[in-house]
Parts: sequence; C-alpha cells; structure tokens
Amino acid sequence: MTELNLILLGPPGAGKGTQAERILADFPQIAYISTGNMLRAHVADGTELGKEAKSYMDSGGLVPDELVTKMALDRLAQDDTRDGVLLDGFPRKVTQAEALAGSGRKLSGVLLIDVDDEEIVRRVSGRRVSKSGRVYHVDFDPPKHEGRCDVDGSVLIQRDDDKPEVVRERLAVYHRDTAPLIAYYEDQGLLARVDGTRPPTEVHDHIRATIATWRLEEQL
Repeated sequence: MTELNLILLGPPGAGKGTQAERILADFPQIAYISTGNMLRAHVADGTELGKEAKSYMDSGGLVPDELVTKMALDRLAQDDTRDGVLLDGFPRKVTQAEALAGSGRKLSGVLLIDVDDEEIVRRVSGRRVSKSGRVYHVDFDPPKHEGRCDVDGSVLIQRDDDKPEVVRERLAVYHRDTAPLIAYYEDQGLLARVDGTRPPTEVHDHIRATIATWRLEEQL
C-alpha cells in the first residue's frame, strides 16, 4: 500500500491533539511529527540544530522558521517515515509548505479542523486547573462545587495562556501566519475541511472517511 502523508491544520484549541491520537491509532504504521516534540528531541539530544534552537529558546525568542524547516526535513528523511507521516505544527507558513513540497514527499491530503474564533475563545478560556493539574471546564466539565477541585478541594485557577485576551492574540498569529496555508492547499485540491464543533467521535469519523477516500483515489 502507498505511504500515507497527512498534514493536520487548525487553530489553537480546535482539538488537533485529540484527533492526532485517533489517527495514529487507526494508522500505527505512520510517524507522528509535531513541531514541539521535534524541538524538544533536538535540544535533549544536543544536536547542532538543537543547540541553535536552545539559544533562541533560552533568550525567550522564537525559533526561526528556517531552523524549524531544517529540523522537519531532517526528521522526514529518517527510516520510520517510510510508510508515511502525520505532520502537526509543520508547515506553519507557506514558505515552509514550499520547502516541504521541494523535499519530494507526496502529500495524501491536508485535514483542516475548522472552528470559528468565538468557539475557540469559549473552549480555551473556560478551562480551570487544580493544584494537582486536573483540568475542568466551566461549561463542558464543571466541578461539583463551583471553583473547587472535586479530588483535592483546591481552588481552581485560570492559566494565563487560557485568558481570553491571550487566546485572541494566539488566534491573530494563526490567521496571519498559518491560515494562508488553507488557500495554498485548497488550490492544489489537497484540503478537506472538518467541522471541529462536532463531538470528537463525529470529527474522527469524518476524518477517517476522508482518509479512506484519499486512499482509494491514490489507487485509481
């Protein structure tokens, strides 16, 4: 069977992590490549790319796109990607997508988990966390006693990253840098939109059906 090469797109808070786990359970032969995992691995292994990335991270700066692209292309050349990959967080910009295209790896398709900004803000800003790290949501998974953890009774807090103004800033970056990839891949006939406001199981069913269609088309 031909290799399966997928890209997972969507705004922060769209549920990409949940769907990535389910896709990998369906297709355990493919390698999962996320930008965060890739950066941490290079830093932990002390590679030249990792040392360079760490210098930016230690100073509080962003790791340059060119460096992330080098890491991604290096990772894509490893043996465990021969049956395919699921890319999450790369490419993040059109320039990175062009570098990926130049690597010679043929994409099976691009999955966009589509959720509007207001729903993302509601999802993320509604999170509350206990001292032990247990996560609640004021709408979807509230504690039995408002503001208190069911397990340890500690006061629930809202993390700084989950505050509405921070979420909106992250969404602005997404629309500026990553959203142009939607048109880029749509023009190539590679993009499938998935309604990310549906329950996770329904989102997964849609994704699985989409991938099945792509696989059939590859065989024709």
